[in-house]
Amino acid sequence: MNLDSERLPGHVGIIMDGNGRWAKKKIMNRIKGHEYGSDTVRSIVTAARELGIKVLTLYAFSTENWERPKHEVKALMMLLKKYIISQRLELSKNSIRLNIIGQKHRLPLDVQKEIDTTISLTKECDKMILNLALSYGAREEITFAVQNIARKIELNELSSKDITQDLISDNLYTSSMPDPDLIIRTSGEYRLSNFLLWQAAYSEIYISNTLWPDFSKEEFIEILKNFQKRDRRFGKV
Repeated sequence: MNLDSERLPGHVGIIMDGNGRWAKKKIMNRIKGHEYGSDTVRSIVTAARELGIKVLTLYAFSTENWERPKHEVKALMMLLKKYIISQRLELSKNSIRLNIIGQKHRLPLDVQKEIDTTISLTKECDKMILNLALSYGAREEITFAVQNIARKIELNELSSKDITQDLISDNLYTSSMPDPDLIIRTSGEYRLSNFLLWQAAYSEIYISNTLWPDFSKEEFIEILKNFQKRDRRFGKV
């Protein structure tokens, strides 16, 4: 079965898991696992663009990840900065617009600066949106949306009767974007880990046993083929 370009998921979310375990299996430092994982990010972003995916959201760093050892967090921030700088021109050349979802203000200032530069450079790109979920947590995102709506009610800009599912969606980080059609989690874990909880209401979910550094374009394509075989009823008959 070949991929049907008319039935591709418009939005794919990926929970990139398994860098640490991959490094342990290779008898390497955990940081090496993250380094190899960043190479996989480059490969899958390129593949998604080539295949015609319109929105790709990568769960890169969660709100809970701040609790990891300080040296690991520092190394992750350095890898993030390196990725943002090294891929800047490649994203622009391939018309991929970078977007950040999450608490960008919590990132180191030098990382924020490089992110802002890349966002500015790619703001007119229109072939694919690359969402990097950084310092991201879905519960925090929903809480922020509720607080924002509450402020508008306090200012008499809204009333409680105006609160709808669409209004809540419009106050999330992913406002104006379609909900993910497909969420992939690598490393064989069967949980969403606070990722796009509101948006994932009717997402198809695929669990891969592959650790993220070993995830390939070929496996990505096979997962997309699996998606195209599914009967999406959205609660209907």
